[in-house]
Amino acid sequence: MTAPPIRVLIGKPGLDGHNRGARVICQALRDAGMEVIYTGIRRSPEQVVEAALTEDVDAIGLSNLSGAHLSLFPRIARLLRDAGVGDDVLLFCGGTIPAEDRPALLEAGYQGVFGPDTPLEEIVRFVREHVRGRRGG
Repeated sequence: MTAPPIRVLIGKPGLDGHNRGARVICQALRDAGMEVIYTGIRRSPEQVVEAALTEDVDAIGLSNLSGAHLSLFPRIARLLRDAGVGDDVLLFCGGTIPAEDRPALLEAGYQGVFGPDTPLEEIVRFVREHVRGRRGG
């Protein structure tokens, strides 16, 4: 029996309106055979979490270029934990995130933090490997 495709939500929380990178990630994940749900820009943390719960996703990737990642991303992780799915969903993020901010995001529950120059293949491989590990195979 074939495993169902990996379902990934890509979100753009906050007031950041720059979405080219997020759309490129969406396309790379789709090209790799994953189902991708894109929230669009300027979503609240609550809207991102609601979409993730509604869509029953395996992974959530967030993008931010406005510098609000240290307030928005940990809040989304907390909301997911409060909803009882924090450990069931892979969290990863990217954007213009300074190296000194990465430890705080990892501590908040993000397993991957990617910069603007990360090869798309690396992100695809990361999602596949981590979701496969969570699914037990």
